[in-house]
Amino acid sequence: MTRTTSEDAGDSWGLEDASDEALVRRAKLRDEAAFRVIVDRHGPAMYRYAVRLMRGSTHDGAEVTQEALISAWRSLPTFEGRSSLKTWLFRMVHRRAADIQRNRRPVPIDDQLLSHVARPAVDNPLQDVLDSELLEALQEALDELPWLQRSCWLLKEVEGLSYAEIGEALSIPVGSVRGHLHRGRRVLAERMSRWR
Repeated sequence: MTRTTSEDAGDSWGLEDASDEALVRRAKLRDEAAFRVIVDRHGPAMYRYAVRLMRGSTHDGAEVTQEALISAWRSLPTFEGRSSLKTWLFRMVHRRAADIQRNRRPVPIDDQLLSHVARPAVDNPLQDVLDSELLEALQEALDELPWLQRSCWLLKEVEGLSYAEIGEALSIPVGSVRGHLHRGRRVLAERMSRWR
């Protein structure tokens, strides 16, 4: 990316209120200020999705998000707008996460390292234990879902995308999105039944 000059900075006024389409038009012309607004607007959701796809790893989630944003910057000139910018960016995250998962070898965890992790002081120990157990159980259940079921569930339930947007983001038909969501929800309901 090239640096924005002080002359260019005058052009960035009001970009925060610009539509995604207007930002894309400017970013296609290599306007870094417009791309920064895109990152600020969609980056947090991309990161949340990446972390959850990467089984809660904030390090891996950050790596996936960064690679997806770099890829988006490079690919913007070819973005045709057939899908929304948001779904296109989620597709970038999905692809980068899939690439990392496919190329990664499992790393054994040393149990002694985990024993040194101290829990922070809490005001309501019982509730905190229950909350952490619930979240841990949900994360474990999500981790056991097949890749597309987990992706569909996260995009629908966490990011609030429509079936059509999920289909666009994952490059699958809407009927497949519905099927993956149905099967994923059924498995999660069975796994989380003790928490009802």
